[in-house]
Order: sequence, then structure tokens, then C-alpha cells
Amino acid sequence: MPTNRNAPVPSSAASSPSTPPIEPTPGLLGRLGSWSVTHRRPIFLAWLVIVGVFGVFAPKVETALSGAGWQANGSQSVAVRNLAQQHFGGQASSAIEVVVASTQPVSSPAVQSVLTKVERILKADSRISTVVPPVPGVSISSDARTAIVLGGAGADPNTMVRAADALKGPLAALSSPGIKVTATGASVLWSDFNTANRTAMLRSEMFSWPVTLAILVLAFGSLVAAGLPLLLTMVGLLSAAGMLDILTKVTPISIWAMNFALMFALALGIDYALFIVVRFRGAHFGRNRDVVHSVAETMDSAGKAVLFSGLTVLISLSTVMLVPSPAFQSMAAGIMLAVAFVLAATLTLLPATLGALGDRVDALSLPWVHAGEHRSKRFAAWGELLWRRPLVFGAGALVVLLALAAPIFGLKTAMPSINVVPVSSSSSIGYAEVQAAFGVGAPGQLEVITNPSNAAAARAVLSHDPGIAAVLPDRQSIDGSPFVLVSAVPSVDPSNPTLGVTIDRLRAKLPRGSLVGGAAAENHDLQAALASKTPLVIGLVLLLGFLLLVVALQALLVAAIGVLTSLLATAAAFGVSRLIFQNGLGHQLLGFTPQGFLDAWGPVFFFAMIFAISMDYTVFLLSSAKEHYEHSGDPKDAMVNGVAHSGRVIFAAAAVMVAVFFTFALSGPLPPKEMGVILGVAVLLDAMLVRLLLVPVLLRLTGNAAWWMPKWLGRVLPKVSFSHD
Repeated sequence: MPTNRNAPVPSSAASSPSTPPIEPTPGLLGRLGSWSVTHRRPIFLAWLVIVGVFGVFAPKVETALSGAGWQANGSQSVAVRNLAQQHFGGQASSAIEVVVASTQPVSSPAVQSVLTKVERILKADSRISTVVPPVPGVSISSDARTAIVLGGAGADPNTMVRAADALKGPLAALSSPGIKVTATGASVLWSDFNTANRTAMLRSEMFSWPVTLAILVLAFGSLVAAGLPLLLTMVGLLSAAGMLDILTKVTPISIWAMNFALMFALALGIDYALFIVVRFRGAHFGRNRDVVHSVAETMDSAGKAVLFSGLTVLISLSTVMLVPSPAFQSMAAGIMLAVAFVLAATLTLLPATLGALGDRVDALSLPWVHAGEHRSKRFAAWGELLWRRPLVFGAGALVVLLALAAPIFGLKTAMPSINVVPVSSSSSIGYAEVQAAFGVGAPGQLEVITNPSNAAAARAVLSHDPGIAAVLPDRQSIDGSPFVLVSAVPSVDPSNPTLGVTIDRLRAKLPRGSLVGGAAAENHDLQAALASKTPLVIGLVLLLGFLLLVVALQALLVAAIGVLTSLLATAAAFGVSRLIFQNGLGHQLLGFTPQGFLDAWGPVFFFAMIFAISMDYTVFLLSSAKEHYEHSGDPKDAMVNGVAHSGRVIFAAAAVMVAVFFTFALSGPLPPKEMGVILGVAVLLDAMLVRLLLVPVLLRLTGNAAWWMPKWLGRVLPKVSFSHD
């Protein structure tokens, strides 16, 4: 058996039975844990101040967060929107369209009266820059029974979403028998989506919290211990929510940032508290150590794993910042804030709380409260079985994962269609009215801005393009600037992939200096940006994850095992997502209409999220295995005891997260369903087939080689050890 540099001191050098055992000198995190116990009052006071200050801002975050930001900064479409808002009275993609559909002609007194009231409501809102009344041949249908009043965007897209929040109700109230008034357009769509999403998230939370508490009580066997993960969750969530509200004073932040921050605060708060509390109880009750030394041992081992796990999550999510979209960047920032607060609370507040509770951590306990303590007999037996039959179990897990991952090669992505909002919403109703009256491509109207000398040539290109059904009259700038705006109606629905081909073709053929924009073009540009950045994000996540595992585990092969198996689980989750959301498998059960593709933002963002959660479990399992290998130098001891000591935590944490994520799959809008199903399936596969089956088998098959590190690299890297004594 090879000599291990972390092997225990020989018995001849150990203290004799007559002398008290010498407590090992705690490491940095162990000293932080001990200090937190002995200085728990300042710790409690500091966190009380943090939560109190940010808690003041937290309740306002829902109204402060923005609903837009789904754009590719620096793209042609964003430039067109800015020019249209500045020089054409706000006739941009963020303008609010009010559709008045009637059984009577638009010229009738009843309809004219409604149109006058619509214009009056729009003019009364300071966020509307100009009001454009219906124009024959442009915004009055050929049968003269549908008219569109345009409320020009007088503010940024996020503010226009809030304007839609305020205006769509009073506008709808103008409806009467035979006359229907509905607001639509991109700003109204995001307003409707945010409303439906907020309702769905609240409904999901009502289901998830009781389920979470029940699983935690079963896992801990104690109501007090089960409450600690929720403590971390609330601290992280309130702090992150308050910080997000403060940051909205500086830059717009997507409302999705709060949704994802909530999920990650809950998921990681549970994960980290489970790992820390189980380890503490093992030291304190299982080995009869005093509270201070139990916390020090816990933080030197489990605390170190939590720190590396948190860093992995932060690194994975930071790569999403490479996507040049405010919505993506703010969502990643929101999650990172929640993770940072949960991590800080885990390393300081949780040890202080354990020090204050002591034996009372098991108060209000159930009969099985001390079952297994730190080492689970069931998972130890499972580890022994995997050691004896590695090929049978390993091959089975690999076949299942590869079979589930295979459909990923046919995965299609596109930007969300109108189906992301309920059919009863204002934007959806107005969308259908516009299509019925003006043509299938009318809701995806393209806007071309060019200079006056090129206007005729631009109109000629548009008129002869097979993807364009109609070209509307030129519009001159209202401030005398040298721009002309030409609008074109596509021949296909805005969600049709061929519209993107049309946009690219027009950009290649239009006169030099012409810009193509509109809501459909903004979606197309964002999808292109996502497609270009996804390989870079995935590559960086894998590379940085591997490097961090090398530092944490001080071994090359085991770090590669951790990263590659995480990639396999992620691929399997996306393979399942193709079957469900693209092919429509089980769509009736989940209550959605398949779009024929996965939303384009899913691969890059969900990959970072799934990989972060997957590496969370990876660190827990492999750090525990590394701790035992440091003591014994025996790969079997490392594998079996790694599973025995971390399996219960991984199983319980995964059960909670699967339950939480699957409750989001029951939500109304399609994107939360995608999020819930994909993340839930990913966690389920990763915990059950990868961390608790495939990775232990690979540790069995690679033996000592899994823990090998070149001497030259070992001298360069900082020394990291997970053993405490």
C-alpha cells in the first residue's frame, strides 16, 4: 500500500492511554468555527444588522425589478429601438399597441368614441411620448373593423413594462358589447408574463415549503435541526432581495433574478446546512466531543467542502456574465448574491448557532434522531456492494445516462413565442386580433432605419423579398434628423424559424448603413448571441470546475471524474428536456402546448445552474472520500466511507431539491415548467445515478490512480486537506 503524506501518526508515537488525547491544531476554517462559537453574540448581532438593513428593502424588490432586458447589447435591433425612440416619437418595439376590434366600422361614432378615450388614457401617462392614431392602410384593417392606436415609448423598456402594468387594465375597461379593447406588444407581453410568473411562483412556493420541511424533519429526525437549513435560506434570501432592490437604483435587474435567487438560496441553504449539521452531530453525539471542538472539526472538513462548493457555484454562474444580455447578467448576479450570503452565513452564523444550541440541536426529536449519526450503515453497505460489483452497476448507470442523453443531438432552440403567456392575457388576445386583421406576420413587424438617400433602395429590397408580405409607408423623423423608418410585415408568424433567415438576408441586401430591428429582430439577435456564447460558457465552466476540483482534492484523475460525470448528467437532463418540451412527451400532464423547441436561453443558463448544483454534490462526496484516503491511503476505505459519510446528505438534499424543482413544473407559464423539469431531472439523475453510483464505481476501478498528483504540481498548488485529526 503506498505511503500517504496525510497518514496517521504511528501508534508508537501516539499518546499513551494515561495521557489525555492531544487535540489537533485546527485549520483556518476550524479556527473560524471555534471563534464563531466563542464570539456568537457579535456574530448574531452582525447578522441581525445585515438582515435588518437589507430586510427593509426586501419587500419592495418585486415592484423594483424589471420585466424586460431580453436583448443582445450592441446588436442592430437594439440600435434600431434606441433610434426609433429618440427620433420617431417612440415608435419602437417597446411601444404599447392598443387594438380596438369591433363588429362595426372604425368610422362609426361608437368606435370613434372608444378610440378617443384610448388616446386620452395614453396621453395622460408620462411614459408615453406620442400617441399615433389609426391610419388607413397602415393601422386600420382592410375590412375597417380593427384599428391600432400606438403609444410611443417615452422611457426605457423596463419602464415601459411598468407602464403596461398600469395601462392594460384601464384600456380593457373601455370594452363594451361589440367592441373589444386590448393592449399588446412586447412591453405588454412581458407585463403579462411577469404577472403569470409571479402567481405561479407563489403557488409553487406554497407547495414546496411544506414538502421541504417534511423531508428535512425525516432526514434530521429533529425539528430544531430541520429548521437550520430554513434559517440559512431566509437569511440568504432576505439579504439578497434587499441587495437586489438597492442595485435596481443603479441598473435594471430582471425579475427572474429574484426567482432564481429564491431557488438557489433554498437549495444551497439546505445542502450546506445538511452537510454541516450532520457532521457536527457525528462529532458531538457520535464521538462525544465538546461543542467547540465538534464545530472546529466540522468546519475543517465539511466546512471546507462547503467553501469549495460555494466557490464552484459562483464560478459556474459568473460565466453567464459573458452573455451580452441584461436579463442574463442580472439573473446570474441575483443567484450569486444569494449564494454569497448563504455561504457567508454557513461559515459564520451556522457555527455560532450550533454553539448556542449544543445538545439542543436535537430538541423536539423523532425516534430515529441518532440513527447513523455521521456514518450511515445503509450507505456503507451500498458502498460495499458497489465495490464488489462495480461493472454491473457502473455499466447499468452508464447505459441509462447515455440513453437519456442521446436525444440531445436533435435538440432545437428558439426564442419564446406568444405561448409563454396565458391565452387569456391581454398580449395574447391582442396578438391574435392583430394576426386576424393584418396578417400572420403583423405582430412581428420589422423596422428598418436608413438614411433618406437609401430609402427607395431599401423599399425595393423589402418589396421583392419573399419573406415580406407588405411594406408600409415611410416615416420621417420628428426632429429633422437624417433617418427614415420603413416598416415591413413578414409573411410568417414571429416564432417561425424562417423569419430569422429573412432578417439575415435583409441585412445582407439592404443598402449600406441600414439597420433592421423590431421585436422579432431583437429575439433573433439574442438567440444568435446565445448561440455564439454557449460553447464559450460551457467550456469555461468545465475548465474552471476542473481546476477548482484539482486544488480542492489535490488529484487530477478524480477531478476529471467529477467534471465529466457532471457533464454526463447534464446532457441526460437536456435529452429528457427535448423529449418533453420539443417532442411534447407528457405535455398534457404538465399542462402546456409544445413549441417544437426549447427556449434558446435554456442551454447556456440551465447548464451553468445544473453544473453548479452537480458540483455541489461532487464536492461533498469526493471531499469525504479524500478525507478517508488521507487517513488510510486505502482506495476502498476512501470509496466506501466516502459514500457512507456523504450518501445520506446527498440523498436528503437531492430529495428536497427534486421536490422543490418539480413544484415549479406545475407552474402556469412555460419557462418555469422548463426550469422545474430540467433542474429536477438533472438533480435526480445526478444524485441517484452519478454521485451515489457511477462516481463510486469509477473510484473503485481507478483505485490509487484516482488520487495521484504529480509532485511538481503538488508543490505549486496550495495544500488543502479535509482530515481534521
